Amino acid sequence: MTRRQVLAAASRCHTAEGGIWHVLTDHQEWSDAPLPLPQEPAAWYQLAAAGAWQAVVADTSHPVAHDLVAARAQGRTGLSAAWCSLPFTVPVLCAAASGAGVLALQSAVQAAIAEGLPLQRTVVALVATGDGRWPAQVRAAETMLQARVGAVIGVPYDPQIRSTGMAQPGRLKPRTLAAASELVRAVLAAAHATWGEPLPPAAVPAAAHVL
Repeated sequence: MTRRQVLAAASRCHTAEGGIWHVLTDHQEWSDAPLPLPQEPAAWYQLAAAGAWQAVVADTSHPVAHDLVAARAQGRTGLSAAWCSLPFTVPVLCAAASGAGVLALQSAVQAAIAEGLPLQRTVVALVATGDGRWPAQVRAAETMLQARVGAVIGVPYDPQIRSTGMAQPGRLKPRTLAAASELVRAVLAAAHATWGEPLPPAAVPAAAHVL
């Protein structure tokens, strides 16, 4: 694929400030079967390099703790470790701000510690599942995590996202936008603390030639 083809495949979204961000999506209904896409993080890094994007958000859904434990048991490199090994990667662990959510998150953090993953540049996003104060178990987990990861960001509940996703970003609550900005700042701070500011140039993958 050429750079022109990669950019043409991306949907363009305009920000209120006049900027543009791109979204690579299959435009299918939620009920449709997922496309058979490559799992290897290096494939997506290659795609990002082809598109010449300076910053890329890769949204994955694999369970981190299970991935780490399974990879160790099978003697292979797991997806989590492969993502973390890419140049200038800042992992963002997302969990529901609930008892079950933080239990799963704590399991993932313990597994990451055992595998030597870079928790010092990892950002945790605790996503509220409803209005009101967080349960005591969630607040305790937040305090514990502060000393182990780069940052812990609370994402408030927003019924607009629950009902329509990001189809109408202009209707998001101000506190949701504030949390998003805080999350971005935390990711950039983790990157700068690890590799310096400004960031050095990233390695560009070589083009693949099929004969």
